[in-house]
Amino acid sequence: MRIREFQCELWLPLLPEKVFPFFADAANLETITPPWLNFKVLTPAPVAMEVGALIDYRLRIHGVPVRWRTRISDWQPPHRFVDEQLRGPYRQWIHEHTFEPRDGGTLCRDVVKYAVPFDFFLHAAFVRPDVERIFAFRAEALRTIFKT
Repeated sequence: MRIREFQCELWLPLLPEKVFPFFADAANLETITPPWLNFKVLTPAPVAMEVGALIDYRLRIHGVPVRWRTRISDWQPPHRFVDEQLRGPYRQWIHEHTFEPRDGGTLCRDVVKYAVPFDFFLHAAFVRPDVERIFAFRAEALRTIFKT
Protein backbone atom coordinates (compact mmCIF):
# COMPACT_ATOMS: atom_id res chain seq x y z
CA MET A 1 0.00 0.00 0.00
CA ARG A 2 1.50 3.31 -1.08
CA ILE A 3 1.01 6.11 1.44
CA ARG A 4 0.64 9.59 -0.04
CA GLU A 5 0.85 12.89 1.81
CA PHE A 6 -0.91 16.18 1.26
CA GLN A 7 -0.06 19.34 3.22
CA CYS A 8 -1.45 22.83 3.22
CA GLU A 9 -1.37 25.91 5.43
CA LEU A 10 -3.70 28.84 5.95
CA TRP A 11 -3.24 31.87 8.18
CA LEU A 12 -6.35 33.20 9.91
CA PRO A 13 -6.47 36.54 11.79
CA LEU A 14 -7.67 35.16 15.14
CA LEU A 15 -5.82 33.27 17.85
CA PRO A 16 -6.23 29.48 18.14
CA GLU A 17 -8.63 29.87 21.08
CA LYS A 18 -11.02 31.68 18.69
CA VAL A 19 -10.43 29.53 15.59
CA PHE A 20 -10.45 26.06 17.14
CA PRO A 21 -14.12 26.08 18.27
CA PHE A 22 -15.21 26.35 14.62
CA PHE A 23 -13.32 23.12 13.82
CA ALA A 24 -14.58 21.48 17.01
CA ASP A 25 -18.14 21.63 15.67
CA ALA A 26 -18.54 18.71 13.24
CA ALA A 27 -21.56 20.40 11.63
CA ASN A 28 -19.21 23.06 10.22
CA LEU A 29 -17.67 20.46 7.92
CA GLU A 30 -20.66 20.91 5.62
CA THR A 31 -19.88 24.64 5.36
CA ILE A 32 -16.27 24.14 4.27
CA THR A 33 -16.80 21.15 1.96
CA PRO A 34 -17.40 21.80 -1.75
CA PRO A 35 -21.04 21.51 -2.85
CA TRP A 36 -20.17 19.09 -5.68
CA LEU A 37 -19.49 16.44 -3.01
CA ASN A 38 -23.06 16.60 -1.64
CA PHE A 39 -21.51 16.17 1.80
CA LYS A 40 -23.75 15.58 4.80
CA VAL A 41 -22.87 14.86 8.43
CA LEU A 42 -25.12 11.99 9.54
CA THR A 43 -24.14 11.89 13.21
CA PRO A 44 -26.73 13.88 15.18
CA ALA A 45 -25.49 17.24 16.47
CA PRO A 46 -23.92 18.17 18.68
CA VAL A 47 -21.08 15.68 18.35
CA ALA A 48 -19.11 15.44 21.60
CA MET A 49 -15.63 15.93 20.19
CA GLU A 50 -13.07 13.93 22.14
CA VAL A 51 -10.71 11.02 21.63
CA GLY A 52 -12.81 8.12 20.35
CA ALA A 53 -15.65 10.25 18.95
CA LEU A 54 -17.18 8.67 15.83
CA ILE A 55 -18.59 10.80 13.02
CA ASP A 56 -20.54 9.44 10.06
CA TYR A 57 -20.92 11.24 6.72
CA ARG A 58 -22.55 10.75 3.36
CA LEU A 59 -21.10 12.18 0.14
CA ARG A 60 -20.82 11.59 -3.58
CA ILE A 61 -17.47 11.16 -5.31
CA HIS A 62 -17.76 11.58 -9.06
CA GLY A 63 -21.44 10.72 -8.68
CA VAL A 64 -20.83 7.57 -6.64
CA PRO A 65 -22.54 7.55 -3.21
CA VAL A 66 -20.11 6.93 -0.36
CA ARG A 67 -20.50 6.47 3.39
CA TRP A 68 -17.60 7.63 5.50
CA ARG A 69 -16.87 7.11 9.20
CA THR A 70 -14.05 8.80 11.06
CA ARG A 71 -12.76 8.51 14.60
CA ILE A 72 -11.07 11.30 16.51
CA SER A 73 -7.77 9.68 17.53
CA ASP A 74 -6.15 12.73 19.12
CA TRP A 75 -7.84 15.78 20.68
CA GLN A 76 -5.76 18.63 22.12
CA PRO A 77 -7.80 21.86 22.03
CA PRO A 78 -7.00 24.49 20.91
CA HIS A 79 -3.84 23.27 19.19
CA ARG A 80 -4.34 19.92 17.47
CA PHE A 81 -6.63 17.09 16.56
CA VAL A 82 -6.48 14.04 14.32
CA ASP A 83 -9.26 12.22 12.54
CA GLU A 84 -8.84 8.79 10.96
CA GLN A 85 -11.09 7.06 8.47
CA LEU A 86 -12.56 3.81 9.76
CA ARG A 87 -14.79 3.26 6.71
CA GLY A 88 -14.80 5.12 3.43
CA PRO A 89 -13.27 5.52 0.00
CA TYR A 90 -9.62 5.41 1.07
CA ARG A 91 -7.51 2.48 2.18
CA GLN A 92 -6.11 4.92 4.73
CA TRP A 93 -6.93 8.52 5.65
CA ILE A 94 -5.24 10.16 8.64
CA HIS A 95 -5.83 13.90 8.84
CA GLU A 96 -3.85 15.96 11.34
CA HIS A 97 -5.06 19.51 12.01
CA THR A 98 -2.76 21.90 13.89
CA PHE A 99 -3.39 25.46 15.04
CA GLU A 100 -0.28 27.48 15.86
CA PRO A 101 -0.23 31.08 17.11
CA ARG A 102 1.55 33.12 14.44
CA ASP A 103 1.80 36.86 13.76
CA GLY A 104 -1.21 37.75 15.89
CA GLY A 105 -3.36 35.04 14.33
CA THR A 106 -3.34 31.29 13.73
CA LEU A 107 -1.43 29.21 11.23
CA CYS A 108 -3.77 26.33 10.42
CA ARG A 109 -1.92 23.35 9.01
CA ASP A 110 -3.41 20.21 7.51
CA VAL A 111 -1.33 17.08 6.95
CA VAL A 112 -3.17 14.17 5.37
CA LYS A 113 -1.61 10.74 4.95
CA TYR A 114 -3.74 8.66 2.64
CA ALA A 115 -3.74 5.59 0.45
CA VAL A 116 -6.13 4.62 -2.32
CA PRO A 117 -6.97 1.36 -4.05
CA PHE A 118 -5.47 1.10 -7.54
CA ASP A 119 -3.09 3.95 -6.69
CA PHE A 120 -1.14 3.56 -9.93
CA PHE A 121 -4.22 4.61 -11.90
CA LEU A 122 -6.54 6.52 -9.60
CA HIS A 123 -4.16 8.76 -7.67
CA ALA A 124 -2.82 10.99 -10.44
CA ALA A 125 -5.98 10.95 -12.54
CA PHE A 126 -8.60 11.55 -9.84
CA VAL A 127 -7.61 11.45 -6.19
CA ARG A 128 -4.80 14.03 -5.96
CA PRO A 129 -6.63 16.60 -8.11
CA ASP A 130 -9.78 16.08 -6.01
CA VAL A 131 -7.90 16.48 -2.72
CA GLU A 132 -6.27 19.68 -3.98
CA ARG A 133 -9.62 21.12 -5.14
CA ILE A 134 -11.33 20.20 -1.86
CA PHE A 135 -8.66 21.89 0.26
CA ALA A 136 -8.57 24.94 -2.04
CA PHE A 137 -12.35 25.30 -1.60
CA ARG A 138 -11.95 24.85 2.13
CA ALA A 139 -9.27 27.59 2.32
CA GLU A 140 -11.50 30.06 0.47
CA ALA A 141 -14.48 29.21 2.66
CA LEU A 142 -12.40 29.70 5.82
CA ARG A 143 -11.03 33.02 4.54
CA THR A 144 -14.60 34.19 4.00
CA ILE A 145 -15.81 32.93 7.39
CA PHE A 146 -12.87 34.47 9.24
CA LYS A 147 -12.72 37.52 6.92
CA THR A 148 -9.07 37.50 5.91
